[in-house]
Amino acid sequence: MPTPIVGIDIGTDTVRAAEIMPSGHGRATLHRYLEIDLPAGAVIRGEVQQPLTVATAIKQLWARGGFKSKKAIIGVGNQKVIARDFSVPRAPLARIRETLPYQVQDMLPVPVSDALLDFYPVSESHSEQGPMVNGLLLAAVKDAVLENVKAVQGAGLEPQNVDLIPFALVRALIGHEARTGTLALVDLGASSTTVVIATGGVPQFVRIIPSGSADLTEALAQRLEIPLDAAERVKHRLGLAKQVADMEEHKAVQVIYEATNEILGSLRNTVNYFTNVHPEMPVQSILITGGGAALPGFQNALADVTRLPVGFGDPLANVALGRGVDQQQILAARSTVAVAVGLALGSAA
Repeated sequence: MPTPIVGIDIGTDTVRAAEIMPSGHGRATLHRYLEIDLPAGAVIRGEVQQPLTVATAIKQLWARGGFKSKKAIIGVGNQKVIARDFSVPRAPLARIRETLPYQVQDMLPVPVSDALLDFYPVSESHSEQGPMVNGLLLAAVKDAVLENVKAVQGAGLEPQNVDLIPFALVRALIGHEARTGTLALVDLGASSTTVVIATGGVPQFVRIIPSGSADLTEALAQRLEIPLDAAERVKHRLGLAKQVADMEEHKAVQVIYEATNEILGSLRNTVNYFTNVHPEMPVQSILITGGGAALPGFQNALADVTRLPVGFGDPLANVALGRGVDQQQILAARSTVAVAVGLALGSAA
C-alpha cells in the first residue's frame, strides 16, 4: 500500500509543504498543501539560522494543514550548494560516489570533510582514458544541510531524504513524460534565483544566483525611505511598468528596473554560457516560477533579454488534486508550490 510523503520547502520568508500519494498506474495525487510565514531572521539566504523557530512554524503548518504523514523530503538549494560538470571513468554509481572525496577537493571551497557529496550521471562518452560517465558533481556544506534537518526533526517529523531544489523543479514542471528539446527552468525566490537547464527532462546544468525578489523590495525601501511592507506593495503594484502617473512612481519603477536588470543579466548570461558550452543542445524556451516571477512585466523582460519564448511553469500539470485540497488556495499558490510538489514527487517516483 503506497504511503503519502511530504515535500518541505523552507524559504527565507515562508515554509511550504505538499503531501503527495504516489500511484503505480497514473499521476500521483496532491492531497494537502499549505504555507505559512516565517519570522524575520529565522532563515537568511536559504540557511536556517534558528532551528527551533523553524521547527515551531512547521508544527503549526502540520496542525493547520491536517497533514497525515510525518515522512518528509527536505529541499536544499542556496549558495552553499554547488553543482558542476564532472566526468569520471565509467564504473558502478556506488563506486563513483565512494571515490568522490579523493577526486574533488580542488573543486570545492571547503574541505571535503565539511561537505556532503553526490554525483548525478547524465551521459556516457569515450576519451583517451576509455569509457567515461559525464554528469553533475553535487556538493553542499554539511552544517547548512544539517540545520535544515534539525529543524524538521525538531517538529517531530521523519526526514527521509535531502534533495536538490533544482531537481525538484524539473519533476514538478516537466514531469516523468519528458518534453523533447532543451528547456531552462527559472525559480525566482526571495533571496536566490535557481536556474536548471534540462534536455529531454534530464538536468544538464544548475546555477543558483545569489539574488531574488527580496532584493528588489529592500532596494525600494532604502531608496524611497519607506517600510519593507510598503515597498513590497509598491513592487507588486508597479513592477516593470512602461507608464507611470507621477514622479514618485517614476522613481520607484526606476529602482525596480535597476534591481531587476541585475537578475535579468545573470539569467541571460547563464543561458548563453550553457548554449556556448553545449551548442548541440541550445535552450529553446524558458519556464518561470516562484513568487518573484509574478512581478508585472518580468516575463516579457526576460523574453526580451534572452530572445527566447518565456512562459509560466505549471507545477499542478503533473499531479491530480485530491479532495483534501482547497482548489482556490492551491491555484493562488501556483507560482510558489513547485518546489514542495517536486520534492514529494521525487519519493513518489
